[in-house]
Amino acid sequence: MTLLASNYENDPIDVLVGDWMSEGNMTGRANAKANGQADAYEPTFLEALAPALPHIAKHRIKVAVNAGASDTEKLRDVVAKMVKAKGLDLSVAWISGDEVLPQLLEAQKRGGSPFENICTGEKLEDWQFEPIYAQAYLGGLGIAKAFEKGGDIVICGRVSDASPVIGAAYWWHNWQRSDLDKLANAFVAGHLSECSSYSTGGNYTGFKELECLDWTAIGYPIVEISHSGQVIVTKNKGSGGEVSVNTLTSQFLYEIQGPWYFNSDVTALLSDVSFEQVSTNRVALHGIKGGLPPPTTKVGITAKPLYQAEMHWFIAGLNIPAKARMMEQLIRTQMKSHMHNFTRLEFQTIGSCPENPTSQNAATVDFRVIAQGRRAEDLAPAKFVRPCIDPIMCAYPGATPHLDLRQAFPKEVFEYYVTLLSQSAIENRVHLASGESIDIPPPRETKTWPKHQPTQSVTAHAQNMSDFGPTVRSPLGTIVHARSGDKGSDCNVGFWVRYADEYAWLQNLLSVGFMKDLLADEYRGGRIERCEFEGLRAVHFLLKDHLDRGVGITTSVDFLGKNCAEYLRCRMVRVPMRFLARGRI
Repeated sequence: MTLLASNYENDPIDVLVGDWMSEGNMTGRANAKANGQADAYEPTFLEALAPALPHIAKHRIKVAVNAGASDTEKLRDVVAKMVKAKGLDLSVAWISGDEVLPQLLEAQKRGGSPFENICTGEKLEDWQFEPIYAQAYLGGLGIAKAFEKGGDIVICGRVSDASPVIGAAYWWHNWQRSDLDKLANAFVAGHLSECSSYSTGGNYTGFKELECLDWTAIGYPIVEISHSGQVIVTKNKGSGGEVSVNTLTSQFLYEIQGPWYFNSDVTALLSDVSFEQVSTNRVALHGIKGGLPPPTTKVGITAKPLYQAEMHWFIAGLNIPAKARMMEQLIRTQMKSHMHNFTRLEFQTIGSCPENPTSQNAATVDFRVIAQGRRAEDLAPAKFVRPCIDPIMCAYPGATPHLDLRQAFPKEVFEYYVTLLSQSAIENRVHLASGESIDIPPPRETKTWPKHQPTQSVTAHAQNMSDFGPTVRSPLGTIVHARSGDKGSDCNVGFWVRYADEYAWLQNLLSVGFMKDLLADEYRGGRIERCEFEGLRAVHFLLKDHLDRGVGITTSVDFLGKNCAEYLRCRMVRVPMRFLARGRI
């Protein structure tokens, strides 16, 4: 924040926005709030804000963030005291309404909704866990009202990631709720900028091209939004990385669910999206249309904690599957008398030994034992870590445990359930520094959208694969970019290419059936939805319930779903030789 605010005279900005929330910290902060264990806001926001405040005040820059997490009012009080201590003339407002557990439980009691899990289809009454907290995703109009009424800094809890940008644009341009196309463009602008440097080269499969543009100083995206809703994305001057069609395509494909993108204020229709490189580090967004928002908004429910522990062994060289099998049998035998108390127990071999390795590290894999239980005592040292270590003298050749046992002792983890709640049940309210409170009503006009996104298992532009010429076996990622991410237990992955003829090949290659083959052992029978974004030369998949119950509880090492794309890019396919001749990614 300081970097951007302090350089205002050379690189002016009107509003600083920040997204501090994820499903990972939502559950942890929810537990802190429910138990009164600690402040349940995000303290790193204060670290970012404190040195920036003098510059924010000097240049009258507005600020909107969701760092309030589960203690929004408390964070507002801390920020107000910080502002006063520095003698600055800044008004601090906050937004309430995202905490909705009472409304949700009352509606469930009335039978008003089954509160179906939007990832798994499970009904809330069948969920085997006790809810302790529920947070709804709010829109951006409360932020707009706070700015309109003189708020300089607006502290939010669980507004959606893009809502601060929507609110800023709505306030600045004095838009109306009926300006759906404008709102939708601001919504997508918020999506493009919400993950900081992801739009400027972070988490980008073309990262090797950016080494000469300074990996160590990748910049921050800046979105310029006109009154008509036109969006230009750029970055702070003098920073590393780049803003390009490819870096924005990468971020655009991250964590979307298909061609319909929902927010409490608007539905963005994405089918005709495209980007235009208008100059160096300046890219225009095109093709976004707006639809009515849904009558509901997403709610994340955190359950009373479970407990998890894990232990690691190192296995090297030959016969790794047999060594892992031996270790698993030895540990299971030691755990036999109390293993029934575990809610989950997994033995995972992570990595593989290459042929003729040239170093011992290259020949070594991680054998991971991970367990979960309802109570901490179910994973007490005598019941988990001792049975994992005790077989050392009769184990596989070279048996070596990891000696850092901190993860082997029980820690809290949290089940997370994602459902929908009527916007009319939410008391969205702005609280101004003056003490005045203003209600933000739900949208008057809404649309109930189909349960599933539009999907096509194969392309409508069918061609014979032989039309693309001679092929050679090569990793998919030699010519194909990709990006993946998590939403609850769903995982999305989008693929895109550089040239139009490559896109015709990609469309025909990546059917739903081929995706199942590409996933190989990772495919476990779930629903797969597929769509195409022709303007981006992209094919997108939503892998329903592909991840292990979400980031807060997963036993997978890919707990954010981000490496799904990298796994798929290294899978071998038949690639046209003429595409490879153009150079590899």
